Amino acid sequence: MHVLKTGLLVGLMAIGLSACGTTTGERALSGAGVGAAVGGAAAAVTGGDVSQGAVIGAGAGAATGAATDENDINLGD
Repeated sequence: MHVLKTGLLVGLMAIGLSACGTTTGERALSGAGVGAAVGGAAAAVTGGDVSQGAVIGAGAGAATGAATDENDINLGD
């Protein structure tokens, strides 16, 4: 159960960083990459289908990245 909680926390942090980029396309692309990695890892930890988790994560990450504005997350700029 601890591994699942840690995986979810890492996933939420990664999705938060998916907004990095100056254009909507860049944020969607980076979000898709991060989401695919997190989704695949979460599926592996929980015993699910890794490829299905990666596809779902990529979709969620791309949507999150595209829906955010470059000013939503300020990383010290």
